[in-house]
Amino acid sequence: MLSWNEIRNRALLFSREWAGETRETGEYQTFWDDFFNIFGIRRRSVALYQKKVELLGGGRGFIDLFWPGTFLAEHKSAGQDLDAAFAQATDYFAGLTEEQRPRFVAVTDYKRMRLYDLEGEGGVVQTDFDLKDLAKHIRLFAFVAGYEVRQYRDENPVNAKAVRAIARLYEALIVSLYPKEAIDKLLTRLVFCFFADDTGIFNKDAFRTYLEYMTKEDGSDVGAHLSLIFQTLNTPVERRQTTTDEDLASLQYVNGGLFVEPLPALFGTSEIRRTLISCTEFDWSGVSPGIFGSMFQSVMDDDARHDLGAHYTSEKNISKVISGLFLDELKNELEQAGTNHAKLQSLWQKIGNIALLDPACGCGNFLVVAYRELRRLELEILKRLYKKEVEAGQSQLPFDVARLSKLSVDRMYGIEILPFPAEIARLSLWLVDHMANIELGDYFGQPFAKLPITEQPHIVCGNALQLDWETIVPKGKLSYILGNPPFIGSRVMDAMQKADMHSVFGRLRDVGFLDYVTAWYMRAAQYIQGTSIHCAFVSTNSISQGEQVGILWEALHTLGIHIFFAHKTFKWANEAPGKAAVYCVIIGFAQSKPLRARLFDYEDISGEPHEIEISEINPYLIPASENIIVRNRQKPLCAVPEMSFGNMPRDGGFLILDESEREILLREHPVAEKFVRLYMGAQEFLHNEKRYCLWLVDAQPQELAALSTIMRRIDAVKLMRSMSAAASTRAMAQTPGLFAQRTQPKTDYVLIPRVSSENRRYVPMGFFSKETIVSDSCLALPSATLYHFGILESEMHMAWMRQVCGRLESRYRYSKDIVYNNFPWPENPSEQIVEDIEEKAQAVLDARKQFPNATLADLYNPETMPKVLLDAHAALDRAVDKAYGVRSFENELKRLEFLFGMYQKYLAVAPPAKSEAQS
Repeated sequence: MLSWNEIRNRALLFSREWAGETRETGEYQTFWDDFFNIFGIRRRSVALYQKKVELLGGGRGFIDLFWPGTFLAEHKSAGQDLDAAFAQATDYFAGLTEEQRPRFVAVTDYKRMRLYDLEGEGGVVQTDFDLKDLAKHIRLFAFVAGYEVRQYRDENPVNAKAVRAIARLYEALIVSLYPKEAIDKLLTRLVFCFFADDTGIFNKDAFRTYLEYMTKEDGSDVGAHLSLIFQTLNTPVERRQTTTDEDLASLQYVNGGLFVEPLPALFGTSEIRRTLISCTEFDWSGVSPGIFGSMFQSVMDDDARHDLGAHYTSEKNISKVISGLFLDELKNELEQAGTNHAKLQSLWQKIGNIALLDPACGCGNFLVVAYRELRRLELEILKRLYKKEVEAGQSQLPFDVARLSKLSVDRMYGIEILPFPAEIARLSLWLVDHMANIELGDYFGQPFAKLPITEQPHIVCGNALQLDWETIVPKGKLSYILGNPPFIGSRVMDAMQKADMHSVFGRLRDVGFLDYVTAWYMRAAQYIQGTSIHCAFVSTNSISQGEQVGILWEALHTLGIHIFFAHKTFKWANEAPGKAAVYCVIIGFAQSKPLRARLFDYEDISGEPHEIEISEINPYLIPASENIIVRNRQKPLCAVPEMSFGNMPRDGGFLILDESEREILLREHPVAEKFVRLYMGAQEFLHNEKRYCLWLVDAQPQELAALSTIMRRIDAVKLMRSMSAAASTRAMAQTPGLFAQRTQPKTDYVLIPRVSSENRRYVPMGFFSKETIVSDSCLALPSATLYHFGILESEMHMAWMRQVCGRLESRYRYSKDIVYNNFPWPENPSEQIVEDIEEKAQAVLDARKQFPNATLADLYNPETMPKVLLDAHAALDRAVDKAYGVRSFENELKRLEFLFGMYQKYLAVAPPAKSEAQS
């Protein structure tokens, strides 16, 4: 099975190859042969040409391309009507059996393509695109490659509408100068009332009607009436005054602590009243209680949100966690149980015993969604168990529906460091339980509500990394741990968070390089020792890349931890206003080693994943031995030149010149030309831009004293450095004419950008003279030959780099200590093989020269990469593969398995890597 990167690259070549074709006949069979080859599939093994079928009105037809039960294609000449082509394709269905009828139908005229999914979500899904854009839409054809594409539902639009309504109400309260510290509690109470109005807790629209008819239009008495409502909800019916207003008296007693605390008086306005009433004007029964988290985020300021690492997860992403953790398994058991009562009863009991812990629960989104899905599963079991009784219309069921459910929110456990979101979590769980009870009661014809609130989830307010989890829930009672711990990088943690890290990891030497989220992995691993508890966390993708992998997973492996499912990098999505762009992974782990592991890969990090079943998952989230971990290495694993960092100026920009500044300097001081060097960074290299620098390493004092313009710049550097908060920078003020760190190669070198777009198949590299100063945005490989360049620019090295490098967002961050120094080079290549690689490497450089006006960014853009350059790289790839003793690889996963195997072999004879984390 080919990887999606390989499939996408083949699709680009296919589009270019067929760009000029127009005829329906003659070439269409070659067209579809080539199309199936995009996916590494031989067309004749799955599909037929000119399949004869009987038409509904009599006569016979011939299907252009037919894959029974899966795919049908109708091919037309350029410019013909695709609607008519689709009508012709569906006419063939009358002559096909039910099993033969395909799910997918494609029509094309070489320039345009249209794909129909006849069983898409919500009905037939039609997608139109130009053939030149096939690569952008190639994942629509996942069925050809044999990939199973997992779809997770997007948010209900009502949820987003609810969050916006709460945000508007918050703004109105802020404008009125209502005390900010009380707004969150007021909004929580109001949201409860919105839900209660539409979910049977109150009489339908009782809250809305009261506000509309009992408050003045100018809003002046809104606060007083809200206080009356809250006081009534907090008073048992038997203790209410006999003279209580009839509308207030109809409200249920809630309890649960929500309405206990007095709030500051609200002096309303017409705007507050209007905004408040507008919040009641849509149906809150369709809103997930999970929006409470987004509501809370909408009332937090940006600084607080950053400090707490608060990124509230969308239901779509929560579904990815709970599906892999337990929901898929339970649904499979339900499917296998069918209508067998014994199996259904056993599964019901199993679900009823499930207990969950979210040790960074925030507002409880994970627990809320997980509990809701468990209740839905239970309801489906009950429908199957009592189908006959319900269909018989018995008025008296053999049980009390209100006591029927085996699930309870008191099996939901959470830890949250702040009191307010902890309260939100409790309320959210009670609301989702209430909504599940409504569904249960409606099905059996006995609606009920559990009031006053008696069952309570166990949400503890405290620091999860300092608490003993066993005091919250004994591990013998727990089934699963899940959540999304705080996203705080190693370099931005405060003193308390660093203390938490040391508390969890003890004397681990490199703990300072780990992100905060890793502490939850370690604490969970420690807690689940000797149990069958399974865990799954959403995390920033940094923990499966670069130096953190070795530090974290070596520690976890000592505790016997294995990964049983994982989602590779995807783009974070949540419901909250101003949501952050974060790149995440999901990792499921336990002490038991899985019989099979499930890996979810993303061709498009904003799209849907496809699932791969494998024997084990490596900490880099690839199909490889879990014990292979790449640690920082100060020297190369193989006998190759040593790589160095570029030169770091730390000069405030005063030693760097653009072209106009260089011209002005040389007009004033022509003799300064020997001090001005071409300065090459990643931006300049990739985009054909020019900058220069003052390189004063060998300058004599008397020479500089005569160059007033340069001296002014040196004085500015000295002032900048001397005012720095960093002691190391202040010390450098003593040599203001020199770069802070100087690592300039003494020979010509190959330049490698440290950060490069993840969309490029190859990271561009290039040769430079030792006279060109390399900046710290790049790495340099001195004394590199064409052979070294060829290996580094090959698919073999790129595959390695993609897996083990760190990332800046989703962009590749090339590292000498992780990527280069650990790369397994070919073993003892012959002179002929070296010469062949050098020849193919030169061909890549020559291909670039054919486009003198194009930047490397243009040349290596996958959508604009010239065919001559792509072909040159393909030839180089074949030559490098041959150096490793292989002709080709079925896909990138096989290539990585090979590379990690070589790496493991080389480790057996290599000196151990240094433990210090450097990048």
